[in-house]
Parts: sequence; structure tokens; C-alpha cells
Amino acid sequence: MITDFLLSRHEKKTLIVAALILAAAILVPLANLLTPVGSILHVPDHLVPLMGKYLCYALLALALDLVWGYCGILSLGHGAFFALGGYAMGMYLMRQIGARGVYANPLLPDFMVFLNWKELPWYWTGFDQFWFAALMVLLVPGLLAFVFGWFAFRSRVTGVYLSIITQAMTYALLLAFFRNEMGFGGNNGLTDFKDILGANIQAPETRAALFASTALMLALALIFASAVVRSKYGKVLIGVRDAESRTRFLGYRVENMKLFIFTVSAMMAGIAGALYVPQVGIINPGEFAPANSIEVVIWTAVGGRGTLIGPIIGAILVNFGKSIFTAAFPEFWLFALGALFIATTLFLPKGIVGTVMQGAKNRAERQKAVAAEKGRAVSPAPATVGTPEPQAAE
Repeated sequence: MITDFLLSRHEKKTLIVAALILAAAILVPLANLLTPVGSILHVPDHLVPLMGKYLCYALLALALDLVWGYCGILSLGHGAFFALGGYAMGMYLMRQIGARGVYANPLLPDFMVFLNWKELPWYWTGFDQFWFAALMVLLVPGLLAFVFGWFAFRSRVTGVYLSIITQAMTYALLLAFFRNEMGFGGNNGLTDFKDILGANIQAPETRAALFASTALMLALALIFASAVVRSKYGKVLIGVRDAESRTRFLGYRVENMKLFIFTVSAMMAGIAGALYVPQVGIINPGEFAPANSIEVVIWTAVGGRGTLIGPIIGAILVNFGKSIFTAAFPEFWLFALGALFIATTLFLPKGIVGTVMQGAKNRAERQKAVAAEKGRAVSPAPATVGTPEPQAAE
């Protein structure tokens, strides 16, 4: 009874958080575009893409929470899916530059002209259309996750071994995208974007629209993830996380369940990467760095894995702290991040939201126990039928 009550409360909290994110999608652009610069309500232009970047990271952490928090798959390679989605969007943005580049080539991006490429590679075909790029944002990370998961899960690779090979995957992609002959800009990556859907990417209106789109996508992803984990499929996922062998013995195809959620999570990470690139203005192989994927794990752990809301809060709080800390003590940030993860592991193993939820559950159970004890104390003793009154001794 208490569990059902808490679950319903958790669903309400999920909807409340989604509503707050949607409110931010409206209020932040309005505060940026319609309020005067000197007003206390004004949001400066430089803060809009910064907050949009935080929301992209929140979407990435939510994607990781689906596989780690609810299925027990600790992926150290989700940064790869994020980067692939970002490259797909970056390729579209590069094709929109056209003859406005440094070398004024209407077909080839500047880095290809500089490297003496004579024609556009075949895998760049179609990226001059937004719908095609949006499709690749989903398909490329999803296909990689499907192929990787197909072999890994059917080989029953689990635990730390799975984590290691996911990290090896993203490191291999890092090395590949660093090579100039790959046709993705090499070490410099893709940058100097001009337009998106015909709008100036540097214009305040465009940045506000990108922020609103990111917030909307995060809210939709949160509602979708909540529907997945509260469904019967989600309950079985939790069973896979807690007792995989027992779930397999009950007749469930554990490999297929892992493969589906892993692929969906990768596609969500790709969407986060695609929204990230036009707001920060660059995508390079550094996004594949294994350290980036480890940071996502820290965001999720700090906020509380297995809570959906926690990773969003963790991603925003940690990255906000990173922006402040790196401005003051840039050389000590990695030490601070490591200390944060150790402190979370030792003192907040359930994360911020998980600890709060556990505290609420414990209070509810104590209140129920106290109420039951009081009910037993005040209830009158049942009368005994047919028992004579005791007589006083003569």
C-alpha cells in the first residue's frame, strides 16, 4: 500500500518537474527577448546557450539513467552516442554555410578545401536537408548501439567487462575521428556555423528558440522515460537489474530487453548531442573522450540513479558548479569532481533525490506504524459474554 502510494507520488513529481521544464522553455526566452537589459528579470544573451547546454547534459544523463538506473547496465560509452548525434547535426550546419566559407566553395566545407579534397564524400550526401540530418541523429547512434548490444548481450557480457568494452568503443571512435582522412574535420572538428533552418544561428531569437526546443525535448523525454519504467516492461527491466538469472529463468528474453532499452537510450543521447552542437557552436573528437562519459556517470550518481528526476538535477548542479569552479580554480576541477564522486558514494549512495525519496518512505512507514500502535492502544477490550462478576470475599 505504501509502495503504491509512493509510486503515485513519484509519478506526480515527474509531471511537476516536466511542467517546470516546459515553463522554463517559455519564461527564459521571454525574459531574454522582451525584458530590458537593465531589468532584474532580464536573462543575458550569453546565459541562454549556457543554460541550453546544461539541459542537453541533463537529457544525456536521463538517457544513461534508463540503462544504468533501471537495467543495471553501467555504460561508460554514452558520450559516443552523444557525439555521433552532434556530428550528424554539425554536418548539416556545415552544408548550410555554402559559399560563405573562407574558401567560398559552394559544396565543400573549408577543411576539405584546405586538405585538397576534390569532391564531397558519399556519406555527406543528404546532409544539406534538415529532415535527413534529423533522421541520422536517431539512426546512427541507434544503429551503433543495436550492433554493439546485439553481440555484447548475446554473449552475456555483464558488469565491469561490459563497462570496459563500452569505454573501449568510445575511445576507438575518438581515435578514428581524429584522423583527417575520415572527412570529419580531424582534430578541429566542425565549427563556424552560420544558419539553422534558414535562421542566423548567432541571433538572440535563434538561441532562444534552441533553448526552448531543448527544454521541450527534455520534458518529453522525461515523460516518455517515466512511461517506460512504470510499464510492465519497466518492471521486468528492474527485475533484470536486481536478479538477471532469476528473470531469465522465468522465461524472459533478457538479451532482447537489454538491447531495446540500450538502443532507445543511445537515440536519446544522440538527440542531446544534436541540440548541443548549434548552441555551443562546435563539435570535435574531444566529445568522444572516455572522461566525458565518466562525467555523465557522476552526474547520474550525484542526482540519484534510478529516479529519472535525479540525473537531471545532478547534471544541472554539477555543470553549474563546474562553470563556477573552473573560472576560479581551473586546474583543480578534476580533483573536485573526483572528491564529489567519492563523497556521493560514501555518504549519499542513493544520490540527492534517492536519499530524499528514501527519507520520505521511512517517514511514511513510521507514521503508519505509530497510527497503528495508537489504534491498538485506544481500542476498548472486547466484553466477555457469560462471565460472572467477581464476588468480594466474605
